[in-house]
Amino acid sequence: MAKTRVHDLAKEYGMSSKEMLEHLADMKIPAKSASSTLEDAYVSIVRKKLKPILEARAAEIEAEKKAAAQKAAEEARAAAEQAEKERLEAERRREAERAEEERRRAAEEAARKKAEEERLAAEKAAAEEAERNRVKDTAPKAAPSFSSLLDQIAQQEKVLAQQAEEAAQAKAAAKGNGRRKKDDERSGSRGPKRAAESRSGESSAPARENSSDAGADTGRRKGKKGRRGEEGGEDRYSRMAREAEAYNRSRVLEEARVAVEEASRESTGRRKKRKERRQKQAEQAAEQQRIEEAIANDQDISQLDTVKVPQGSTVAELAELLGVPANDIIKRLFLLGTPLTLTESMSDELIELVADDLGRDVKVMTKEEENSFTFFDDPSDLVPRAPVVTVMGHVDHGKTSLLDAIRHTGVAEGEAGGITQAIGASQVFIGGRKITFIDTPGHATFTAMRARGAKVTDIVILIVAADDGVMPQTIESINHAKAAGVPIVVAVNKIDKPGASPDKVRQELTEYGIVPEEWGGQNMFVNISAKKKIGIDELLETVLLQADVLELKGNPDTFASGNVLEAKLDKGRGSVATVLVTRGTLHIGDALVAGMTYGRVRAMLDPKGRPVEEAGPSDAVEILGLQSVPNAGDEFRVFQDDREARDLADQRALKARIEEQNRVKHVTLENLFATMADAEVKELNLIIKADVQGSIEALQDSLDKMDQSEVRINTIHAAVGAINETDVVLADASNAIIIGFGVRPDAKARNAAERDGVEIRCYDVIYKCLEDLDAARIGMLKPTEVEVSTGTATVLDTFKVPKVGIAAGVRVEEGEIANTDSVRLVRDGIVVYNGKIASMRHYKDEAKSLRAGSEGGIGLENFQDIKPGDVIEGYRIDQVARTE
Repeated sequence: MAKTRVHDLAKEYGMSSKEMLEHLADMKIPAKSASSTLEDAYVSIVRKKLKPILEARAAEIEAEKKAAAQKAAEEARAAAEQAEKERLEAERRREAERAEEERRRAAEEAARKKAEEERLAAEKAAAEEAERNRVKDTAPKAAPSFSSLLDQIAQQEKVLAQQAEEAAQAKAAAKGNGRRKKDDERSGSRGPKRAAESRSGESSAPARENSSDAGADTGRRKGKKGRRGEEGGEDRYSRMAREAEAYNRSRVLEEARVAVEEASRESTGRRKKRKERRQKQAEQAAEQQRIEEAIANDQDISQLDTVKVPQGSTVAELAELLGVPANDIIKRLFLLGTPLTLTESMSDELIELVADDLGRDVKVMTKEEENSFTFFDDPSDLVPRAPVVTVMGHVDHGKTSLLDAIRHTGVAEGEAGGITQAIGASQVFIGGRKITFIDTPGHATFTAMRARGAKVTDIVILIVAADDGVMPQTIESINHAKAAGVPIVVAVNKIDKPGASPDKVRQELTEYGIVPEEWGGQNMFVNISAKKKIGIDELLETVLLQADVLELKGNPDTFASGNVLEAKLDKGRGSVATVLVTRGTLHIGDALVAGMTYGRVRAMLDPKGRPVEEAGPSDAVEILGLQSVPNAGDEFRVFQDDREARDLADQRALKARIEEQNRVKHVTLENLFATMADAEVKELNLIIKADVQGSIEALQDSLDKMDQSEVRINTIHAAVGAINETDVVLADASNAIIIGFGVRPDAKARNAAERDGVEIRCYDVIYKCLEDLDAARIGMLKPTEVEVSTGTATVLDTFKVPKVGIAAGVRVEEGEIANTDSVRLVRDGIVVYNGKIASMRHYKDEAKSLRAGSEGGIGLENFQDIKPGDVIEGYRIDQVARTE
């Protein structure tokens, strides 16, 4: 009998799921969430009960619509009347302003004309007065050409000074001539005068009186003649005319100088205003250009003034980014009680405090955020997009078989042992809706992508075998999905097998926070059988329902961006990258940057290998044309110009090289004592992986009993199972040492440890591990024996050999295994044998060694339990002298 979900029923009646759940609660109908299903009987009751409510709501909605329409019409009419009134008022105001402006201009023009007439009349009167007073013109008749009015004024002043100097010299010369003449007259007239006086002694008194009067008149005439001689022969009127002319000329020159200075000041003020106006216009143009560039790059305009500061920036770098003197930052740090130098790094809290005190808005960027892009989309540009789903779970629980059942491509048959060997992506269409599936080798790649800051999936399908239950990788998948904040849909697989117990799986998952909806939880469970294709349609409907709840949207009308799922170097095609577009549309010919590589998209292939021209949001495609191979999880973005893409990739590559050179060396047991002495290490972080839980408890108990006065030993992670790449990522982030007890690292973990410089120590005896840790703590570690891996081989089949027993037919995957090497037999990451090689053959011949790519037979000493799929690891012990 068909059932109806609460979500679909609510959609049918045009209400939200929450409202429907409230009505169901009032009707005493059991329903936990929007995805809960209802029986037909309950549906009939709901329809009957809600019919009056819906009719009343419809009538109410219709009345509200009419009222709203009437109100809108009235508001529109009132707004039109108000707008017309404001327009008329504005028109009247503009007319009054124009009339006032005309009156003001007329008054100013009349005042200007009157002032001009007065000035001209005054100048004319002054000129006439000067012409009347002028007797002779001593100024030069032809004035030379001058570069400006100030030069003419200066030249006139020079002429006046020269004339004054000549007049003073002439006056001085006239005075000197007058004195000499008087002395000569006085000395030459003494003798004759006496004779005359004696001869005229008999003269009468009237004659003397007449003579004296005549002498007085003669003296006055001589005195007047002497004054005229002292003044160079110039009469009084000429002197007055010359002084009046000099006075008028000096006054005119002074007025001209004042006028020129006033004009210069006005000109300087105008130039200053024009310069300020040009600067303001340039600033506005630069701001507008910055806004336009931000809009073109899909950035949030409100964040334009936010300064992005890298995490761990020094004082000098922060000062340069904020554009302030470094001393201002140092002063504030000193006041905060944290004095730092220019080259010392600052914490995130200090950066934010200093920036807030300076009135600047900053955002501290982590290393992952520095290499990522931030976008801002207008909500009106967003459209619904397909969900991106990742299938996770334990080995052999049916991840690939489920995808094979969904897309009907038979992926599992072409893979070694039915295990996924590389990341793939596929798309399926269910009821006209698209779902993008990402198939990963497990949680390791998911963790690596999340460590790089990439969140490429929207929903996680956790697949658990009904006959096997919760396993270690199941738990790790749950933890990593929760850390990424991704909703989980549980698919209980293999329900058709004997001994399957889906309820037991549900019970076990509740211990890890995964509670079914029917039990009052938030996770949806679906029982399936991937082999017999049971429950696949229901699982896909559940995924679409979860996607509806998430309301996934994207902007297709912009430059493409997304994440790299996987990349490889193909001999014929070059660098090939599988990318997932999360935003925009990717076209052939686009220039893009992915991590530290760049290039143009030369070709695109869909998940089925067909060439395509473009890829939109939630599409996964394989692209060709990158210059090098990017890393999985790298974010890519399309640029308009090849130059911009190349410059950004080169900057990232240079920064990566600098970080590699300045990279902090991880602590090891060999350098533990030295780093303790340098006060660089106060504690030792350990990651413990063992074959059984009891070994972990025994080792942890022994570590707790050790002396930790000098260095504290912290176990940040302990679990059962082989050492994998996730453990190396955690050790790299926490500067820890990985201790393996009865387990070995896989190939990816070894490569990651060598790349990141993480030390992995594997032990078979617990006291040996404790001795090494204690010896390292006190600086007495003796690195006299070093294990060197020689090669690995995979067991393809087993066969019986006379006098030897069970031998393994192997293919050497890497390195070279010699018959003198020690070997380990590893099964599912667990060491089941450690010993010597009893015999080695290459086909029928005895062999001393087997190289990579060759096949042969290997017999183990005193060990017969060999199974296909086991891994044989060869190694030797070398004696190495300590160098520290």
